[in-house]
Amino acid sequence: MAEKIVRIGGASGYWGDTASAPRQLVEKGGVHYLVFDYLAEVTMSILAKMHARSPEAGYATDFIALAMKPLLRDIAARKIKVVANAGGVNLAACRAALERIAAEAGVALRIGTVEGDDLVPRLEELRPLDLRDLATGAPLPERLLSVNAYLGGFPIAAALDAGADIVVTGRCVDSALVLGPLIHEFGWAPDDYDRLAAGSLAGHLLECGAQVTGGNFTDWRDVADGWDDMGFPIAEVAADGGFVIAKPEGTGGLVSPLSVGEQMLYEIGDPRAYLLPDVVCDFTSVRLTQIGRDRVRVTGARGRAPTGTYKVSATYPGGFGCVGSMVVAGIDAPERARRNGEAILKKTRRMLAEAGLDDFSQTAVQIVGAESLYGGNARSAAAESREVVLRLAIRHAKPEGAELFSKEYVGSGLSMSTGRCSLGAGRPSVSPVVRLHSFLIDKRRLDIAVRVAGEKVTLAHAVTIGGADTVPPAAAIADALPPGRRVEVPLLRLAVARSGDKGNDANIGVMARREAYLPAIRAALTPEAVKHYLAHFVEGTVERFDLPGIHALNFVLHDGLGGGGTSSLRLDTQAKTYAQLLLGFPVPVPEGWTNELGVSGR
Repeated sequence: MAEKIVRIGGASGYWGDTASAPRQLVEKGGVHYLVFDYLAEVTMSILAKMHARSPEAGYATDFIALAMKPLLRDIAARKIKVVANAGGVNLAACRAALERIAAEAGVALRIGTVEGDDLVPRLEELRPLDLRDLATGAPLPERLLSVNAYLGGFPIAAALDAGADIVVTGRCVDSALVLGPLIHEFGWAPDDYDRLAAGSLAGHLLECGAQVTGGNFTDWRDVADGWDDMGFPIAEVAADGGFVIAKPEGTGGLVSPLSVGEQMLYEIGDPRAYLLPDVVCDFTSVRLTQIGRDRVRVTGARGRAPTGTYKVSATYPGGFGCVGSMVVAGIDAPERARRNGEAILKKTRRMLAEAGLDDFSQTAVQIVGAESLYGGNARSAAAESREVVLRLAIRHAKPEGAELFSKEYVGSGLSMSTGRCSLGAGRPSVSPVVRLHSFLIDKRRLDIAVRVAGEKVTLAHAVTIGGADTVPPAAAIADALPPGRRVEVPLLRLAVARSGDKGNDANIGVMARREAYLPAIRAALTPEAVKHYLAHFVEGTVERFDLPGIHALNFVLHDGLGGGGTSSLRLDTQAKTYAQLLLGFPVPVPEGWTNELGVSGR
């Protein structure tokens, strides 16, 4: 009898991902499940703002209009099940919209929902608990727009056990969208920690769509064809938790140990203790093996009992913001652009004082095209650029303060430097800023409910109660290099890298192209060296973690995003460029390596 394999397709990596992904996976993927991940932390902030404006809004409308409505009949005919966290901060409205299009299509589907992540109705009960922010220690803000706990995979499994064809959730950890179906299909128990960790890793690899199949890949030139039809990922999972990452035949992209490894490193902290509601994962012994064209086997994930808490993300009003951008061209363009920005800020600050308004709470002047992201590592030639974009951003506590900036930003058109043109018509818009407050809460305080076709489902394992986690010691890594003369090469020659965000922290995962390169990389990329290289971004400490199984390092840059998400005024608010910046870091290597690296021995 053939081994049971469950094929799960990752059909969305964020709210706004391409609408071609679900169709590709339905028509070419041969999948049993489609999973849709929409709810990044920034997305929750956006949905909270939308819900504040309209009681019918606050969920991922693309899930209904672009994914389900065009494909609902095909999905039903192929008996594909769907799991999506599209409920956002308005699960009821999302479910109602799904029921409406199913009725219009004449398709009978059982819709399941996972409720209980929304804690807004219980705020008065929770406030006395002193729920301080995990990063800053700040108390819970008085006015909150949303408060959502990150739930796990067992409630999703319960909905599937009860016969749901589509399961819609609010906030859950991204990987739970894949773990839930695997718990359902294989009957994994709450203490099957290694299997739960493996299923969670499969979910982590699928959660960002085409990033694992060659999208956003360091070696982008190796993805020679197919950017116009990128293959979306499929996890082929067995009962023991082992799985293969693949993509539909005939699609673009690339599945290799390096492309999969980059995604594995994306947005993680300590790889020995990747904390999830159902399990604490240890990824340090994971192995990635190419077993065929665009097929990588993933093994070696380990798990431990989960902690006794859920992470909760709350959003709250943080004033008002405005960003203006203009093109400045000609000789001395960077210098003129900076002077322009500084003059606008000086003038508007004077006008704020005259109007009896407070100063801006934050400002930023960035010169795009002059390597402003590189800080002190920018090349001197960048200052000679003849075409740049001035990006000028502010935050103010009151809308009238931001509006004053918006008007005067446009009003400088005829009174300052020459050689400018606008990037858009009219004044830059003013919008409310939403900030993030994250905390932990005892799992036993949540009331998780699962319903299928309106009927409440009995939960056997909705919540896995654990305790304090004990992190195992780090594995010993050999740093020995052969003696002899050294030459410097950019890190890019030795490694690939991927970076991302978690609140106000950033991470950069660095994976050696060959295991033999790791000692040289590790010797050069000390936490102190990385902090110095990215000193214009990193306000806190830098931690380094080893992943010997895939010969990689992970760096966590604390306080590295200027507030992060919608709070930050930086050009890169989510650390998407940080890895590319670090790949220019000079690494000393033995002179004998120069031939294989294709560099000069000088």
